[in-house]
Amino acid sequence: MNLPACKIPSALLALALCIPAVAHAGDRADPVRIYAAASMTDAMNAAIRAYESDHDVDIVPVYASSSTLARQIASGAPADIYLSANEQWMDWLAAQDLPVGERVDLLRNRLVLIAPTASDIAGFTPGDGTTIASRLDDDQRLSVGEISHVPAGIYAKQALQSIGEWSALQSRLASGDNVRAAMALVERNETPLGIVYQTDAEASDRVKQVGVFPDDSHDPITYPLAVVNPTPNSDIEAFRRWLTGADALAIFSRYGFTPVESD
Repeated sequence: MNLPACKIPSALLALALCIPAVAHAGDRADPVRIYAAASMTDAMNAAIRAYESDHDVDIVPVYASSSTLARQIASGAPADIYLSANEQWMDWLAAQDLPVGERVDLLRNRLVLIAPTASDIAGFTPGDGTTIASRLDDDQRLSVGEISHVPAGIYAKQALQSIGEWSALQSRLASGDNVRAAMALVERNETPLGIVYQTDAEASDRVKQVGVFPDDSHDPITYPLAVVNPTPNSDIEAFRRWLTGADALAIFSRYGFTPVESD
């Protein structure tokens, strides 16, 4: 049976209205995926919000230990940009014969000793007379990032060796899969002390900073940035350039990072 004549224009109009919507959805640009060190979580989220407010693009962050992210990228994870918390893992990624683009040393950080907010441990400078071990009971541990591969843990080991406390503390470490996991042990009062980045300590209201490690007790804490997509598009390149510019660096500075350009 034929449809009434008055129904045909309505049906065709509905179909016509659907076609542009489908075509528009198909033309939607792919998101830009940035794989960033866990310590960048709060600062990068703020940077992404600012960027997306002025650009018609979706930025998708993935946060984990720099080592975990580098291995995921080497295994084929769909990353576009990689931001590591140390030079070592960017070097490692480049050695895998992957298309790591031009590197930019973007930010610096500091290494600090933290305790739960309610702790009665007084502040002191590690390596300046008062030992970390003396602030731990016999059955207590020191929280750090995993020392074999997590950058915060690698820096922590270097610092403990430099100030002469490695032999006393190496068997008393509680290891986290990344720096935020190490801080969580202190936040939950599972360990009385931990070693994290200064920016992490400032991001949490459940820990307090009780000491800053001397800068010369460990390698410089540097965050290198690079495009890792073998065929980067204009959205990827634009976001990478923005991350190195004044607007992004101002955001990172508000979260406690030091732009390398201001050294």
